[in-house]
Amino acid sequence: MTPNVESSNRPEPDRVLVDIADYVCNYQITSGQALQTARHCLMDTLGCGFLALKFPDCANLLGPIVPDTVVPNGARVPGTKYVLDPVKAAWDIGCMVRWLDFNDTWLAAEWGHPSDNLGGILAVADFVSRQRRMESSHSLTMLDVLCAMVKAHEIQGCLALENSFNRVGLDHVLLVRVATAAVVTHMLGGSRDQVVDALSHVFVDGSSLRTYRHAPNAGPRKSWAAGDATSRAVRLAMLVLKGEIGYPSALTAPTWGFYDVSFDGKPFSFQRPYGSYVMENVLFKISYPAEFHAQTAVEAAVHLHPAVKDRLDDIDQILLRTHESAIRIISKTGPLNNFADRDHCLQYMTAIGLLKGDLVAEDYEDAAAADPRIDKLRDLMIVVEEPRYSREYLDPELRSIATQVEVQFKNGERLEKEVEYPIGHRVRRREGIPKLEQKFAANLRTRFSESRSAEIESLCLDHDLLTSKTVLEFMDLLVV
Repeated sequence: MTPNVESSNRPEPDRVLVDIADYVCNYQITSGQALQTARHCLMDTLGCGFLALKFPDCANLLGPIVPDTVVPNGARVPGTKYVLDPVKAAWDIGCMVRWLDFNDTWLAAEWGHPSDNLGGILAVADFVSRQRRMESSHSLTMLDVLCAMVKAHEIQGCLALENSFNRVGLDHVLLVRVATAAVVTHMLGGSRDQVVDALSHVFVDGSSLRTYRHAPNAGPRKSWAAGDATSRAVRLAMLVLKGEIGYPSALTAPTWGFYDVSFDGKPFSFQRPYGSYVMENVLFKISYPAEFHAQTAVEAAVHLHPAVKDRLDDIDQILLRTHESAIRIISKTGPLNNFADRDHCLQYMTAIGLLKGDLVAEDYEDAAAADPRIDKLRDLMIVVEEPRYSREYLDPELRSIATQVEVQFKNGERLEKEVEYPIGHRVRRREGIPKLEQKFAANLRTRFSESRSAEIESLCLDHDLLTSKTVLEFMDLLVV
């Protein structure tokens, strides 16, 4: 008879955890393309955060838990006066940069926004540097920050390539918690084994449900969920640095591990080893603050706007041909209850593009949504999957995000526009980067004076100068 007992022999750590820890602690970032892209990612991500501070619903969530608390030598929150403990600072930075759904994107079996990790990375970089200054030691540099960003992007993106968390109802911010925990544990001085331990805690935590991204529950939690994830990662890292042990088979333990509890009993799959692939191929949202699966639809709608804006009453039907992931994630009918519902509605965003020839964050607010023409256009829309688009979306050599918008008029006339790659895609980098830099310049000026904006912009446009700066020097420019 088999005894009804469990063995208490602790196994070797799960290989997934070890591989991430080895990468974080030992891999040297040598790709110039990755570091240049990381610099543009830093600019764009911070710019998105500065723009979000214009919106009271975002700004109201920031600052110390206890009002007026200031943490001596704590971490600063860019664009604000706040000096906080690094856990709350990570929350605030992560919330800012994600609020408008305007920062970078990674699309694969799972999707997400790897620059969400900047919340934890920048908060910890500033905190560590300020602590070192007290000890007359050297600050981290902005090159350190860019290298940490490349690694966080790589961890999150490589996990996403073959593993669909959304198909089991889990939210992609889990991957932010994984990537942030790995890199900030190392930034805080943690050893390889401590990185493994911190990662085990991430999976013991489990994962958020995706329900707040989908009808009928879509709501503003999706705008701060990544901030919460990157913040939790910082907290777990700091607990491990204080001596908390890890849980070596957090993924693989029968019955009680993450795979059995949360991932239908399946182990993670991997397409490639960790390097710098994800940062080199990341997608930027340059033109529109819209969920990335809708970027091509909005671009197509904006293209058609001049030809349809004076003929709205003559439209019989609007056909949207797109990829399966767009349909599963953002295609919805019926009432849209708040801005978060609207910026995850393919039909709403396409309607705004057709009506206005543009799409800005204010278009998701209640006042803009009250325009009755929007719902009239939504009611005319039919969304269908184009199988080729779905195949090429998943093809690692293509990674297209294609949509075709076809407007059919009552007289039988048809106007159509297909966009396969949005302007933020790697195949349109040459076209996109100047516009990204213009976006950054405009976003800076929503928060800083002209002279300060010009100083920050000049520094960020000079790769060699930026990477030579200390984190303290950089953050000094970003406080108000």
